[in-house]
Amino acid sequence: MASKTWFITGVSRGFGKALADAVLAKGDIVVGTTRDGSVPFTDASGRLNVLSLDVTDAAMIPAVIKQAAEITGQLDVVVNNAGYGLLGSIEEASEQEIDHLFDVNFHGTRRVVQAVLPYLRQQKSGHIVNITSIAGLAPAAGSGFYAAAKFAVEGLSQSLAQEVAPLGIKVTLVEPGAFRTDFLSEHSIRIKPLAIQDYAATAGAALAYLEAMSGTQAGDPARAADAIVRAVEASEPLLHLVLGPDAFRRTQEKRERFAAELTRWKDVSLSTDFE
Repeated sequence: MASKTWFITGVSRGFGKALADAVLAKGDIVVGTTRDGSVPFTDASGRLNVLSLDVTDAAMIPAVIKQAAEITGQLDVVVNNAGYGLLGSIEEASEQEIDHLFDVNFHGTRRVVQAVLPYLRQQKSGHIVNITSIAGLAPAAGSGFYAAAKFAVEGLSQSLAQEVAPLGIKVTLVEPGAFRTDFLSEHSIRIKPLAIQDYAATAGAALAYLEAMSGTQAGDPARAADAIVRAVEASEPLLHLVLGPDAFRRTQEKRERFAAELTRWKDVSLSTDFE
């Protein structure tokens, strides 16, 4: 099989680095991005290209996508991985914190998608992989705005998948649970200390649980990367790739609750048309 070119945002650490490692190991080419255009590791393959990209800089993104496409003449897989988390109660988050979170996690992904689509449409091929989170499917207390940003990516991607399917372009959402990356470190997370004690048993408990988990998460990023590669290479790629037993359990529990509510309120749901 011919090698593919993968464009991956945020390859300096976490899922981005693990995925870049997996892709390079299978002989594919990686065009990765970091904010300063460098990575804190060495690459012996000669197939890693690193570009500088700030996903909050709308004017910068089209030029970087053009540069990435010119390296090999084609972009086969586009992975939106760059992002960070904001944890704390909904009431206590500031306007600036919320705006920046959405600027990176949602608008950053949206900007890359919009900039890359002309290339994929011209090729009549390509695969867009958007990394979201189990928080984008089954959110918990303490992650409301992070979940909201990931829900936005989920909605965008599900609509996008329908728009581009006739054009030969595929879309996959990756929804990980807890993996042993540095996501819970200061590199990738912003924690809003709890000041309103009314939320101690909900958002506060969630923050304490996550802080205690840091560095001991059960999920292996290398195995997650292998799963993403398998999904991309599948003859019929899936729209939702839920990763991790914890994410699988939370998704099932939410689906069961939703199905039960839908059934219980069916008569009301069907009663709203004109006679």
